[in-house]
Amino acid sequence: MGALIQFAPLILIFVVFYFLLIRPQQKRMKEHREMVAALSKGDEVVTAGGIVGKVVKVDEGELQVEIATGVKVRVMRATVSEVRSRTQPKAANDSKTGSKSGSKTVSE
Repeated sequence: MGALIQFAPLILIFVVFYFLLIRPQQKRMKEHREMVAALSKGDEVVTAGGIVGKVVKVDEGELQVEIATGVKVRVMRATVSEVRSRTQPKAANDSKTGSKSGSKTVSE
């Protein structure tokens, strides 16, 4: 019983470290992995080095980022620290501009 009481402060310190340090870091790592996995062409990103640019090509472990007109650099996916703006996927035939109710239809 005396040995358990001696180790109680050590166990308490470990539990506090887990909830205050380890668990939040794991959550941030998971969010970063999800963000990097969801990168797509057209997203505006910030790298860990502070370079801001637009993604023009997505490969397995690399991105090609345009940082100025005609200036493209290759960066590792893991170095992306923030996505400033995401491209919205185009809606498939949801919003047609200028369509009339009497439009022509093609029949076979």
